[in-house]
Amino acid sequence: MTALGSSPPRSTGALERVIRRAGARRQEPGERCELCSVPVPPGHRHMLDTERGEVMCVCQACSLLFARDAASEGHYRLVPRRRIRLPAVSTKALGVPVGLAFFVVRADGAVIAHYPSPAGATQWEVDPQSWAEVLEHRPELRTLVADVEALLVNTARGQQHHWIVPIDDCFRLVAVVRREWRGLSGGSRVWPEIERLFAELTEQC
Repeated sequence: MTALGSSPPRSTGALERVIRRAGARRQEPGERCELCSVPVPPGHRHMLDTERGEVMCVCQACSLLFARDAASEGHYRLVPRRRIRLPAVSTKALGVPVGLAFFVVRADGAVIAHYPSPAGATQWEVDPQSWAEVLEHRPELRTLVADVEALLVNTARGQQHHWIVPIDDCFRLVAVVRREWRGLSGGSRVWPEIERLFAELTEQC
């Protein structure tokens, strides 16, 4: 789906068996699992390779296989599907210079803030004390799954969107900004596309 690197993922013995089964099947056009090449249907699951910062499309078999720590080699993480709309979350103390940003908790406990830009996602580490103060007001954020869920905020141009979302929603937002941004202020195309993306978010537990 979205890749920041080009080298292929490492295989386990279990994955090699999946690949052999896939190779025996007739190759069909369309989107495919990026681990075993089996065609995948709309609404398929995604996996995050934390070593490369890559979100991959995966089939049902691989999503079940790599949800297990032993098969995942510690760096393949199944992306959750839940989306939760939150009351307003104040992010001023988190050092966000713009109204459009997302925040990801890493496995080591650090919180990384990102804001989409024409060049990709700019990021920095959030002050731990500032994040702790946010958690006091929004304890729901304590449930964020490390690396694969995010606090997504849009207060630009008078909007008030605050969500817990899967990390692939954030990747889609970054892609929209890179694709549609024009000039210094974004132009006439990017903001309607951003608003459409948020309008299409639906709560899913």
